[in-house]
Amino acid sequence: MIVAMPLLQLLILPLAADYEIKNINISIVDHDRSSLSRKLADRIIASKYFIMNDYGDSFNSSFQQFQKDHSDLILEIPKNFEANLVREQKGSLFLAVNAINGTKALVGSSYLSRIISTFNYDILIERIPAQKINQIPMLEVTSLNWFNPCMNYPFFMVPGILVALVTIVGSIMCALNIVVEKESGTIEQINVTPIGKFTFILGKLIPFWLIGIFIFSLGLFIIARLVYGIIPVGSLWVLYGFLSIYLVAILGFGLLISTYSANQQQAMSLAFFFIMIFLLMSGLFTAIESMPDWAQWLARFNPITSFIEVMRMVVLKGSSFADIEKQLWTIGGMAIFFNTWAIINYRKRS
Repeated sequence: MIVAMPLLQLLILPLAADYEIKNINISIVDHDRSSLSRKLADRIIASKYFIMNDYGDSFNSSFQQFQKDHSDLILEIPKNFEANLVREQKGSLFLAVNAINGTKALVGSSYLSRIISTFNYDILIERIPAQKINQIPMLEVTSLNWFNPCMNYPFFMVPGILVALVTIVGSIMCALNIVVEKESGTIEQINVTPIGKFTFILGKLIPFWLIGIFIFSLGLFIIARLVYGIIPVGSLWVLYGFLSIYLVAILGFGLLISTYSANQQQAMSLAFFFIMIFLLMSGLFTAIESMPDWAQWLARFNPITSFIEVMRMVVLKGSSFADIEKQLWTIGGMAIFFNTWAIINYRKRS
């Protein structure tokens, strides 16, 4: 469970957790039925973003698709659309958006508006005499994608998901460790030995620290490299140096939970409660910059946030220790805080 489960999750989750907006269902109501309206419909469907849900001449019929949640957008092309463009040099279109999913509605309408603008520009170029085309001012934009040239979405998600899995395995397994000793009664035998609190905590921490590094290595070199083709651009020394400190912090957090818990159920409940908050506010699923100010402030004290930032910086950008200095100090402080608290809170009773 410790090894196989995280590897299977890392193999599957990046394929499912794809937040690119694609496959937007659109209904086109074409009252014109002209060559130009069909050309616009073909241009929309030819893009990789839209799927034709229905194509007809009744808005009420397409609106029923809205109510059944089968369509995300309705584009209505009025009658005499092509004739108005030819005679009056202008035309109008009506766009209705299903805004239950606000993100999908915003992105989908933006995509469609961009396609229509390009279509309008192409019509304008076709109707201008060839000798005057060179007189039209043109703005050419050339883009260069740094750190992820092919815009490969798993390159963004895999490092973050790997951090989340290492955190979940390390913190929960470590939290259950001392609790199992309490439930089985062996903690009483340990308490009457001359082993000190620091030695006891260290003995509970080191095995899971090694397991965490082992799982991280399997995910980085087997799943990330062989399956997704992700090869770290930065130094592995930087990555593993930060990982070593991060595991001390997150395992210390798990040990702290175990010192307060009387049984495994309590430990699991506490661990899941905090881990769920850490994950949702880590920037893995939503951008931290989009959160309210108070949430951004809390995210600064989230260990998963710091490690996800470091993973993406080192793996994709090739950052060095100097670039991750802020995150390094943050995680180092958390490691000292959590483990000191765990040592102080663990009381030996004879």
